[in-house]
Amino acid sequence: MAHISAIGAGLFSDLSIHVPSTLLTAGALAALTTAGAFNALFTTSIDSVGGTSGSSTFVRVRNVREYPQIGTPANVVNVPAYGQKTSSQIQGQADAPSLEVTLNYVPSEWGSGTSILGGLVGNGNQYVFRFALLNSEPTGTTVATKYASSVAGLGSVQNSVYYWVGKVEALLANPQLTDANQATLTMTLQGDFYGAYTL
Repeated sequence: MAHISAIGAGLFSDLSIHVPSTLLTAGALAALTTAGAFNALFTTSIDSVGGTSGSSTFVRVRNVREYPQIGTPANVVNVPAYGQKTSSQIQGQADAPSLEVTLNYVPSEWGSGTSILGGLVGNGNQYVFRFALLNSEPTGTTVATKYASSVAGLGSVQNSVYYWVGKVEALLANPQLTDANQATLTMTLQGDFYGAYTL
């Protein structure tokens, strides 16, 4: 397929985290700069509870209510100048942004010690993340490969895909009395965004 070519809602967008059986080294993470290198890490989807990690397995973050903005933010600083009606703008120090995702909270998917996702929260390790902007559901034939970074997976529909290296910093539960229980998942970036690619 190609990039999304029409206006639409990203109802089927997906956030996934590469969960290898052996963590990638700093050198291996630094070498990830091309779409092909990132795609190879996201070939088989596994469940957070009961899934078995491998070299190219990933876990999907499900039940997302709201995604943050994806991309590199502007690092522009407004500097007021005495006697001028408008401020000057200069390029400031770029800070790695944090991303917050709002979830409908299902505790079993995030249990500490009982789920893969729960084990990622606050452990200090770096992982590869993938965000796929999708207006249509992929038509893959198996659950394990439907959201894979492949022609038969995400490539079965129009898509725009972003990758980055980061950490899962925190999960903050927000109990609700009149709505579904929610949680805020906070991730930090340890490098640049790569993309938008398409499959």
